[in-house]
Amino acid sequence: MPKDGGIGASTKRREDIRFLTGKGRYTDDINLRGQAYAYFLRSEVAHGRINHIDTKTAAAMPGVLTILTGDDFVAMGGNPAGWLIHSRNGDPMKEPKRPVLAHGKVRHVGDAYAVVIAETYQQARDAAACIDADITDLPAVVDMARALSDSTNLVHDEIGTNQCFDWGWIEDNRAAVDAAFATAPHITTLQLINNRLTPNAMEPRASLGDFDPGTGDYKLYTTSQNPHLHRLLIAAFVMGMPENKLTVIAPDVGGGFGSKIYHYGEEAAVLQAAKLLNRPVKWVAERSESFLSDAHGRDHVTKIELATTKDGEFLALRTETMANVGAYLSNFSTATPTFLHGTVMAGPYKTPLIYVNVKTVFTNTAPVDAYRGAGRPEATYSLERVIDKCARELGIDQAEIRRKNLLTPDQFPYQTPVGLVYDTGNYQATLDKLTDIADLAGFEARRATSAKNGKLRGLGLSTWVEACGIAPSNLVGVLGARVGLFDAATVRVNATGNISVMTGAHSHGQGHETVFAQIVADRLGIPAESVDIVHGDTSKIPFGMGSYGSRSLSVAGSAMTKAVDKIIAKGKKIAAHMLEASENDIEFKDGSFSVAGTDKAKTFGEIAFSAYVPHNYPLETLEPGLEETAFYDPANFTYPAGAYACEVELDPDTGHVTIASFACADDFGNVMNPMIVNGQVHGGVGQGIGQALLENTTYDENGQLLTGSFMDYAMPRASDVPYYTVDHSCNTPCTHNPLGAKGCGEAGAIGSPPAVVNAVIDALHRAGHSHVTHIDMPVSPARVWAAMNQA
Repeated sequence: MPKDGGIGASTKRREDIRFLTGKGRYTDDINLRGQAYAYFLRSEVAHGRINHIDTKTAAAMPGVLTILTGDDFVAMGGNPAGWLIHSRNGDPMKEPKRPVLAHGKVRHVGDAYAVVIAETYQQARDAAACIDADITDLPAVVDMARALSDSTNLVHDEIGTNQCFDWGWIEDNRAAVDAAFATAPHITTLQLINNRLTPNAMEPRASLGDFDPGTGDYKLYTTSQNPHLHRLLIAAFVMGMPENKLTVIAPDVGGGFGSKIYHYGEEAAVLQAAKLLNRPVKWVAERSESFLSDAHGRDHVTKIELATTKDGEFLALRTETMANVGAYLSNFSTATPTFLHGTVMAGPYKTPLIYVNVKTVFTNTAPVDAYRGAGRPEATYSLERVIDKCARELGIDQAEIRRKNLLTPDQFPYQTPVGLVYDTGNYQATLDKLTDIADLAGFEARRATSAKNGKLRGLGLSTWVEACGIAPSNLVGVLGARVGLFDAATVRVNATGNISVMTGAHSHGQGHETVFAQIVADRLGIPAESVDIVHGDTSKIPFGMGSYGSRSLSVAGSAMTKAVDKIIAKGKKIAAHMLEASENDIEFKDGSFSVAGTDKAKTFGEIAFSAYVPHNYPLETLEPGLEETAFYDPANFTYPAGAYACEVELDPDTGHVTIASFACADDFGNVMNPMIVNGQVHGGVGQGIGQALLENTTYDENGQLLTGSFMDYAMPRASDVPYYTVDHSCNTPCTHNPLGAKGCGEAGAIGSPPAVVNAVIDALHRAGHSHVTHIDMPVSPARVWAAMNQA
């Protein structure tokens, strides 16, 4: 059994006390003396040439302090993509500048080209309405296929094309894959769309910039999953200032799902305005702005082909994908459809030959970047859908075809044909566990009951694996990453024995303040209440790469663990001196340093006090104080895996789909807090169900956003999701990090969409609609009804 409050205990989240009582401190809660307010004027056309912007009338309006346009930021750098990707022919990707404010052209509806700073927000908004912008409307490029074939309507004229890159992975595999397809006994082909999504975090983006003319220091309060990355990008690439002159503070953040990893132009704009006006400048997005300007997710069009034997053994796989990056490259937009997507196309299967081709396309739409799962959901959806279609074509049970092709425990470590090395796993065990907890044997009885009630019932499966904790730095550097992907932590033991832990990870709902305290308390044998977690302030944290990609535990938690190990090692030296023993004879357990085989011991608190009051201390060999910093750069990705089962009921008269049950058998490695893990899975599956059945970000042919509010964009509600059955007992600990953790934050969003769609197709096939082989997400009632009733 886990210790009270230690690793493995379902400790309640300590941060929920302030959230549930309304005492959270978000960016919008922060107000500085004398602050002004910003309002961004955004393009109403998807593509247009800026001829002139007349701000005279607006500048004379009450309360207006200044108005800045794209011309005021021309000398600044652009927000870069975080990964440099090369095309199959070796050419580097096309990388047009992403300015702070648009100048020359606007490239999507919502593209900001001016900002008004005024005494109040309403004054700024009123003045913005009086700006006269002369913008010549240009033809919008929205459809990816047309964008690639159109050489006259270019999103970025200076690059001469709408294609960012044409990437092949692994290019050396292509000939062998093509040869396997040429002789394969059976080939299954599927065309599908991974629908564009709007993240819609609970808290809209917000930024508050401040400047101290006495020191030249900038301070930015912002909604960020990654404060150090924001500081790096703004200082080094956009504004061109010394990094140590900018502090980025991310207080409580109300959800992110990837959309708050990146730097946005509004952050640099409020900082520059604060310097010009010598007073703080604040901006808080309205929800309508978030729909228009936050980075969207997914938006792939894929052709996937699976070659098999007649009895369903996988021989080869190949895909061709068009991935939309929108009007500008965002920070992870080039990594998401490539190294976060192509490298996991093997899934949990022993497919010997795989080739992945991705063409990324600029369009006159909002930028697209990483969204919960980031590339892994897109790969899993394509793979699990084509496997399901193949099983039907060959007349093989959907569970059996997967079991036949799953890797077995004796094959680990396993080198995939797409570049990754899975260190450990037991995919057969998760499928077995799923069979049990989902009661697959009882499905036919439940289907019969549904039929009596006039409903069609279907069962869908998904078995999947993902790559988390993006690493190691030397590998991702070769693959094009422009940053290192290590993390850091500082553990500071205070004189009275309580502890402050400074971590580079940032919580936006995951429960870090609870789980990280559990880890440190467990290793030091002290109460978790004695551990304070400090995050979100670049002036207090040595460095960090934030929270995304399920990296918080496996990377930041490992750095924390290494720092604690250094604390224990120094504590042993102090204890050896105080107990007049050899350091090699000192043992540390349950918060006590003792001499092996004796009753001589010192508590952790006594050692800490001695470090700060060194009356009896080895000063000749050891510095006073008890504080250690550790950096951790992973040796490999981590590989969570799982098997999911979804049962749906379908109304044949309306096409409406109801999720009847959902079961998840996950392998997350060692689990720190089961209750929090369950919550992460619940949330991820909820988002996956939203994508599968409801959500769809839609533009018309002119680039106008048709789903720009909650009246138009269907978010899942409580009634749209079932009670979940969740299990994570089939754990195979990660072999290369000290916690044995693999990550859990993205799993639900990865495994659930194909399980839902597979279940819908299964229900239709069982009811005699064998002509329906695929319905694109979202599987809305209208789409289901149309598919059922097509000739």
